[in-house]
Amino acid sequence: MTPTESGSESESNQLQMIHRLPPAEVVDRIDYVLGRCRGRRVVHVGFADAGFRDMQHRTDSWLHGRIDTVAESLIGIDIEAEGVAEANRLGFEAYQADCRDHAAVAALGLGAADVVVAGEVIEHLDDPGEFLSGLHALAGPATELVVTTPNASGLVNTVASLGGREINHPDHVVTYTWRTLTTLMSRHGWRVNESATYTAVLKPPQEMGWSERAMYGAGRVVLGAEKVLGKLGAPFAADGLIVVATPT
Repeated sequence: MTPTESGSESESNQLQMIHRLPPAEVVDRIDYVLGRCRGRRVVHVGFADAGFRDMQHRTDSWLHGRIDTVAESLIGIDIEAEGVAEANRLGFEAYQADCRDHAAVAALGLGAADVVVAGEVIEHLDDPGEFLSGLHALAGPATELVVTTPNASGLVNTVASLGGREINHPDHVVTYTWRTLTTLMSRHGWRVNESATYTAVLKPPQEMGWSERAMYGAGRVVLGAEKVLGKLGAPFAADGLIVVATPT
């Protein structure tokens, strides 16, 4: 019989799988990120998202543009050449680089930022550990890394699964819980110092048939429940995670 097959050892291992969640609040994701960036030197990784294409029409929905209004200075880094080129044409300082490549990021010569924002990026990556390691090229001892990402423990997908559905961006390859995200970060040189959660922003579908109306209505109810649960002491029922970390 192996140690893991014995009764006492098995029980011990199962107890070790139970992790206490930290204190947290349900916050507005954009407002929270802006608060961390205000008056500071910021590098925004993965800034050229879909909202960038029509930023002239939806300025408030583009996080990079919002950060630019509060930061002392702002630099964007993205793997997408087109988005970087367009940002430069509009007067932003932006560079094309794959942050999974530490040497490539270091070669930019940007020095240490006060804040590195990696918003809604890590869930798209096949090799997120390399990404977290690469970000050290942008960090000094006091640099804050702000990571936002969907929460695998969120209530929306739990409810959706009861109806045989899953709600996920087509390009996502992983979803984290607080524990799995912070464990991954610790393995790649980041100590999490603060945590928060956020609820999704639900926009009504352009075409509202009965099915779409039903799903939209159900989504509003669930998101409302997440906010109530947060006030009652269960913030990790919300759909998004935010962690703030410094280098170890």
